[in-house]
Amino acid sequence: MMHRLVLAAAAAALLTVTGATAAETPAKKPEAAETAGTKKAAKPAAPPPPVNIEANEMEILDADKKAIFRGKVDAKRGDTTLKSDLLTVLYAEVKQPDGTTKTDATDLDAKGNVTIVTPKETITGDWAKFNPQANTLVVGGNVKLVQGATVLTGPELHADLNTDRIEMKGGRVKGSFLPK
Repeated sequence: MMHRLVLAAAAAALLTVTGATAAETPAKKPEAAETAGTKKAAKPAAPPPPVNIEANEMEILDADKKAIFRGKVDAKRGDTTLKSDLLTVLYAEVKQPDGTTKTDATDLDAKGNVTIVTPKETITGDWAKFNPQANTLVVGGNVKLVQGATVLTGPELHADLNTDRIEMKGGRVKGSFLPK
């Protein structure tokens, strides 16, 4: 049971990187004020879509708080996909305000033939690192970002997912843009 929780938390954190959670979780709408003296009960938010991970093998090193997926890793959540040769997820037990604990992913490290596909873009590179707490993503090694007809290439892509800021740096960068 513990291993399933770890994997679900790790995979959910990973795929949240690409913005899947914000797009897939409906925004809470304010309920109408009292109607004929009664309040409408707020509807519970829909649960996020499940995370499905396939790999040739998986290893959990619970003492090290690490889950490793090897060989043709394919992680999907809704319409967002991450593929790589190797995916390492570090996790920690986090105490909740109610006194319970839950497992949260702290760092994700994908290596080899990394491809991240969202409805808006496709990012490829040799490796990727995601920090769920800072909500930052770094993709390195022959990086290519494709958004429609726009194509950016360079050594490293740095993305702050809180501000939607993307920087391509680490050497010579190239962009191809199609004006409207």
